[in-house]
Amino acid sequence: MSHPILSPDALSRALSLRDLADPAQGPHAMQLVVDAAVRALAEAWHCAVVVHRAHPVVPVADNYDRLHYPPDGAARDARHTRYVSASTLLRTQTSALVPPLLRRLAGEGPPGDALLVCPGLVYRRDTIDRLHTGEPHQVDLWRIRRGRLASADLEEMIRLVTGAVLPGREVRAAPAAHPYTTGGLQVDVRAGEAWVEVGECGLALPALIRESGLEGPWTALAMGLGLDRIVMLRKGIEDIRLLRSPDPRVAGQMLDLSPWRPVSAQPPVRRDLSVAVAADATPEELGDRVRAALGERAACVEEVAVVSETPLAALPPQAAARLGIGPGQKNVLLRVVLRHPTRTLTHGEANGLRDEVYAALHEGRIHHWAAGAPPGRVRRTPPGYST
Repeated sequence: MSHPILSPDALSRALSLRDLADPAQGPHAMQLVVDAAVRALAEAWHCAVVVHRAHPVVPVADNYDRLHYPPDGAARDARHTRYVSASTLLRTQTSALVPPLLRRLAGEGPPGDALLVCPGLVYRRDTIDRLHTGEPHQVDLWRIRRGRLASADLEEMIRLVTGAVLPGREVRAAPAAHPYTTGGLQVDVRAGEAWVEVGECGLALPALIRESGLEGPWTALAMGLGLDRIVMLRKGIEDIRLLRSPDPRVAGQMLDLSPWRPVSAQPPVRRDLSVAVAADATPEELGDRVRAALGERAACVEEVAVVSETPLAALPPQAAARLGIGPGQKNVLLRVVLRHPTRTLTHGEANGLRDEVYAALHEGRIHHWAAGAPPGRVRRTPPGYST
């Protein structure tokens, strides 16, 4: 199956993004979360620690095939994955680092009991709001052991990790299916009245271990954590964009895990957009198109929320004519919230951003510009893709 390929500019933008989990790219509170989890496990298990980082462009085989994702699985669709070529992609999970690491260890002769630590940026297509980003950070923590590991060891791992990174939080684990584990669990912590997912885990699929070249009685525990969400919960931050803010009042607070001290709140600017898009377009795809079109200025967009969707056949004739909607399209009403994390947007900036979001999404024949004129040529292909 062929997939749309990222353009060179879109790939360059993705690769230029700072990895907040990498100490070589400057200190950040996120690294303290990783350190706390690793220290808790290593001290309890008295095992070797192997830290592995790698380039974000990985083989499709490592990201999907060797993790036993089905060939026709929805995760492989270009709506969720950024393909760099027919055989490579921007990794969608740090689990993609594990198969090549296991192969390397099999060749070198691994320690009899080791904690594998694979942190870094991952690349998704996601909605735009205060809790989601298209480039989140993860860490995979795998305990590989010559001998038996069981569900009780996995429960201990959950207890040790959550106690280290989110001390004092109530924790629950619920069954969850992953193609590369058995007995999979989703790990949630309580945040006020809500439960928030912070990770997933399970016993590593025996076939995955064998296929890596590890012969004999090897077993493994597999855990993946969402680092952005953990930092936000630990510090009490409600807007994910703050993790990357260059504002000194914010950046200075991203060097430790002490509670967040709010800086002055900026007023939101709301714009409702009525656009014509492909009938099968998803909120995640629309959010990704906005990010690609705005680049660094996407930090000014707090949320793009789908309010309603109406198929062409259900639209009144006047509404269809006003949109210039055509066959194979639907009408989507969007609520766009513009708010820079640290400064107030001017009226002109807000209108300009509104029009750029509109230009990136609206595929109808007729356009309506807040600024009276288009911000440039209207894109006919999804931003960031080669035609």
